[in-house]
Amino acid sequence: MTSAVFSALGPYGVEVLDIEQVVLRGRLVLGVLVTAPRDDSGLRRSVVQVAADLQMDVDVERGTGDNKPRREGRSHVTVLGRPLRPSAVSAVAGRIADIGANIDRIVRMARYPVTAMELDVSGAPTDRLRTLLAGESARQRVDIAVQPAGLLRHGRKLIVMDVDSTLVQGEVIEMLAEHAGTASEVAAVTEQAMRGEIDFAESLRSRVATLAGLDASTLDRVYEQITLAPGARTLVRTLRRLGYQFAIVSGGFSQITDRIAGDLGIDYATANCLEVAEGKLTGRVVGPMIDRVGKADALRRFAERAGVSRTHTVAIGDGANDLDMLAAAGLGVAFNAKPLVRDAADTSVSVPYLDTIAYLLGISREEIEAADAEDGIVTPAPPV
Repeated sequence: MTSAVFSALGPYGVEVLDIEQVVLRGRLVLGVLVTAPRDDSGLRRSVVQVAADLQMDVDVERGTGDNKPRREGRSHVTVLGRPLRPSAVSAVAGRIADIGANIDRIVRMARYPVTAMELDVSGAPTDRLRTLLAGESARQRVDIAVQPAGLLRHGRKLIVMDVDSTLVQGEVIEMLAEHAGTASEVAAVTEQAMRGEIDFAESLRSRVATLAGLDASTLDRVYEQITLAPGARTLVRTLRRLGYQFAIVSGGFSQITDRIAGDLGIDYATANCLEVAEGKLTGRVVGPMIDRVGKADALRRFAERAGVSRTHTVAIGDGANDLDMLAAAGLGVAFNAKPLVRDAADTSVSVPYLDTIAYLLGISREEIEAADAEDGIVTPAPPV
């Protein structure tokens, strides 16, 4: 069909200025902008005849000014829903229109396990757009990530991740506390620390103290119980193909995180270290404290070691102790985070799939699956 339409245009000496095409459920939608001949009646007849022969609908219009560059203030808006309802799309588009911005392009990034759409928007400052759509995100119960358009999006080369409740499900210290019989006490303090209600370093010392006397072999048992966040391996595998490096920065424990790093092929890792004496946990941590400030310092240190500018880093976390790290990164992503963190981060994701971060970087589910297939990795079939 595309070939036939352009063959019809060929004899009239026009220049092709722009093309947009999409195939949706077997239906071709093709838009073509060409220079106009002085007398366009022959061109019109040829295009209409081709469309009739192909059983296509066609409109031919003469216009002016349609080849101008997009307006300043360009952003990528990624909308994630499970499900994504028409009311949510309507609300997002409505708020964009309210401030005089325009949606220049929409493309689907994924259709399962979440539906993800990317909108290219022009005509409004990114910060204003992000603030406006944050409220709509809460009202429509969808995730809306707003990022400035530009080359930086394609150049981020270091991903720095929190571990507990981000890279892995749950909190390792609470799993250890289960074995020590102090689970409820530790969980309550953890919750306060993650909400930013108490100092992280103070909370860590008090929680670790409850583990005193626990056999060090418990660390092995807890490691075997750890479950990675859905999509964690997919995210790491996909971005490593593109030359990204990874770091994990944790307020947890190096006896666990170093093993996770080895398992996933993570390039850099740092965490607190539990003191062990005579095969038992002493209830203390040793070495530098990886707290809120320590996490941001680690991001800077790893970026320098990786030879990456901080503007080319992505940080992912969920708790108050991640705030400085998220602020230090080129892109800070709150992942299933506490409200305090969600409000402060550049963008947030509330679905449980860590590989949705790839969509924020402009990588579609289709591209991920195609790369996996080339490596012989079988992807479960999506629902029909």
